[in-house]
Amino acid sequence: MKFRIHALKKLFGILMFSALPLCNAVAQGDEEPTVEGSLSLWGMIQQGGWAMYPLGMCSLGMLFLMFYAWKETARHKFIPTEVRESGMELLGQFRISEAMELLGRNDTVLSRVMVKSLQRIRADVPEMNRGKAEATLVEHLEAEENAVAQWVNYLNVVGAVAPMIGLLGTVSGMISAFQTIGQGGMGRPELLAGDIGEALITTAAGLVVGIPSMISYFVLRNRLSGVVVETSQLAGDLLDEIPVNVIFEDE
Repeated sequence: MKFRIHALKKLFGILMFSALPLCNAVAQGDEEPTVEGSLSLWGMIQQGGWAMYPLGMCSLGMLFLMFYAWKETARHKFIPTEVRESGMELLGQFRISEAMELLGRNDTVLSRVMVKSLQRIRADVPEMNRGKAEATLVEHLEAEENAVAQWVNYLNVVGAVAPMIGLLGTVSGMISAFQTIGQGGMGRPELLAGDIGEALITTAAGLVVGIPSMISYFVLRNRLSGVVVETSQLAGDLLDEIPVNVIFEDE
């Protein structure tokens, strides 16, 4: 009888030992969906806390500014197509009114600044009032450039502010973590997971918004500078075609 009881105990122990790997596998399988769920995008946004709201606004502003500034710095917004040859021909013949009419048909930066500049040209003034025409051209071209550059500069603001908001969220999360430790959570790491997650996620979110903003800022600033230089050169070439030694009776 004792031998049978001993054999049953031994068999039960072997079965329990054999079942341990299966139990561990089941437990790991039950935990996997929880880990995957905690790493989802929406889960991270929720864990990021209050800082994710201003960072979300910054991301929307960044996207708007990127597309709008790219559209406004396009070459066709600054230089009208097929105006160089015909405009130079009209100005070379001192047909100022016709040249202004030709330029006025295109709502571009070059057309607007050239119309303002050509209004200064006068046949009864030495050198056709060329100096004031050039000064007017530079003044209005700078105004047009600043009107577009302000949208590009806002990208720089977003690129600087977003990481600072993320850093503020990090500080907020660390303060909450220390408060949890002070309330007796030192021996329970799971109580600190939310606060530490908030700190790390807001830092990452701030960088995710800030880095593309800064890259877009430099790309769009160079794009704007290039098209402004091209516009300025073409405007100068058009003014150079105006004769300064001949006075036409029609004008």
